[in-house]
Amino acid sequence: MDLGLLRSLVMVADAGAITEAASRLGVTQPALTRRIQHLEEEFDAQLLNRSRKGAHLTDIGELVADEARLLIDRYDSLKREVASRQGMEGGIVRIGGGATAVSFVLPDAIAKFQRRYPQVHFQVKEASSSEIANDVANGRLELGLVTQPVRTTGLEIHPLLDDHIVLIAALDNPLAKARRVSVAKLDGQNFVGFEGGSAIRQIVDTSLREAGVEINVIMELRSIPAIVRMVATTGSLAFVSQLGIHGQELVKALPLDGITITRRLALARRKNSVLSAAADRFAHDLSNS
Repeated sequence: MDLGLLRSLVMVADAGAITEAASRLGVTQPALTRRIQHLEEEFDAQLLNRSRKGAHLTDIGELVADEARLLIDRYDSLKREVASRQGMEGGIVRIGGGATAVSFVLPDAIAKFQRRYPQVHFQVKEASSSEIANDVANGRLELGLVTQPVRTTGLEIHPLLDDHIVLIAALDNPLAKARRVSVAKLDGQNFVGFEGGSAIRQIVDTSLREAGVEINVIMELRSIPAIVRMVATTGSLAFVSQLGIHGQELVKALPLDGITITRRLALARRKNSVLSAAADRFAHDLSNS
């Protein structure tokens, strides 16, 4: 049995659509469809019901997917154990984080680590903080960079750094000419926000609500580079991580009076889990950097 086929079925089950599952797996939709067809031929049974609304497992498909998760978990656990016994050579680090962590924290840390251990391979997932925490708790990832507080149970949480959230505006925005901006000036202003439900969006919304300010979110985006470009071209404002605007010249960070927004990024691992040698070393380096 090809575990790749089983992983494909599980991904379709999690994503609820062939297109989304193919994107997550990094393959084309026709290629993923062929994988599912091969799996259905293997079991001589229909595993998916396909419709315009998405793809849903049949009863047999549910059975196969449940057993597939167990097989995949056992295989991944065996793989980690082998890598751990082999030491750092050829080890794998499975880590995830939000857009800020994956774009602005992990690249330098991984590059520095791989200069010392060039044979170590990284599997990096970008998703919401809550999804990353769940993946770590379920063993799909060994490590996760998450925003505190973390509601997922079964995790060890180690604070890493405080991430300052700053107000940005286009260089020709009238507010950019002020030495300091009062938070009251933001009331009713157009903003480009992070996608609803994300940890950073919840922190920003809560802070503004406590300050008695109501903004007009006209657009929601996931990545800081996309938000920066929208702010630079549309004249809207935004709150983003200070980590994400270092060295860029499209927008200006504005000193803000009356409110300070900070979030804490932390490293999550599953309680009582044995990390691979590579992941354990990388976690140690991140915590002490």
